[in-house]
Amino acid sequence: MELLTIFMRKRRFEIRVFLLFIPVTRMVRSLCLFFLGIVFLASCEKFKGDQEVPAYLSIDSIYIYTDYAIQGSASQNISDSWVYVDGQLIGAFQMPAKFPVLQKGTHKVTIMAGIKKNGISSTRATYDFYSSINFNVKFGIDSVTQLKTLKTTYASNTNFIWKEDFEGTSIKLDTTNRSTVPVNVTPEGSPLSIEGLHSAIMITDTANDFAEAQSHDEFLIPYAPVYLELNYNINTILTVGVILTGPYAFIQTPVVNLNVTNNKSRKIYIELTPALNSTSGIDHFRVYFGAFKDANLKNGIIILDNIKVVSTK
Repeated sequence: MELLTIFMRKRRFEIRVFLLFIPVTRMVRSLCLFFLGIVFLASCEKFKGDQEVPAYLSIDSIYIYTDYAIQGSASQNISDSWVYVDGQLIGAFQMPAKFPVLQKGTHKVTIMAGIKKNGISSTRATYDFYSSINFNVKFGIDSVTQLKTLKTTYASNTNFIWKEDFEGTSIKLDTTNRSTVPVNVTPEGSPLSIEGLHSAIMITDTANDFAEAQSHDEFLIPYAPVYLELNYNINTILTVGVILTGPYAFIQTPVVNLNVTNNKSRKIYIELTPALNSTSGIDHFRVYFGAFKDANLKNGIIILDNIKVVSTK
């Protein structure tokens, strides 16, 4: 009797499982077929009609070629390419980049060099002092056009207000009355030089802990955008700004604070335009660089090179 009871319970259990298993299986099959149908129809719909599969462009990098005697160093920090097709912006792409273009046939492609304004990743912009790069590109569906490494130059209307590479017999960078250390140039062959034979260098210590230098000349403020280009290598925070002057005014205005570079030289593009236009009654300016020695350092070291102040003619 006990064996019979166990047998009957086992059979009822198997029947219940069997009855549950069949509907679930059929339901799963139905659902699978349903979703496969949706995917199939969606796939057909994607390629139906005039909707195009994109072509692709790829860009490895952009560099600049300069006439050194007139334009100075070819150092650059071009991070992005801003791409236009037939005058319409496709997007800004950090290089190296590969990106889709919904075009086919031959079209005019314009590429602008892009920078991080003031060294900040969130303020990317075209650098309008570099010339645009223009191509006629024949796009093929699902094909890749490789533009590889592109070359630009300074735009023909660029005005070099100040250019100092510290390679001459004299330099146009002076210490201010507040500076406790002089401006020197690195000796020929020094590993501290950023580019060429010489760079400017200022070294602070515990007794002389403040370095400040300004452009020797003052410049007329133009009615146009103004940028400062700079190579630097620093182990202490460096303030870069402008000294604004007018008939009855003298105002020192910081623009950016540059962080420590960990013994690596950097290139930066600093927009001076807002600071130059911040005060009425001002007509001239100088550029200045200032730094206090960090309390944790034995020596503060500020190395500068390839200074350019540019605007448009």
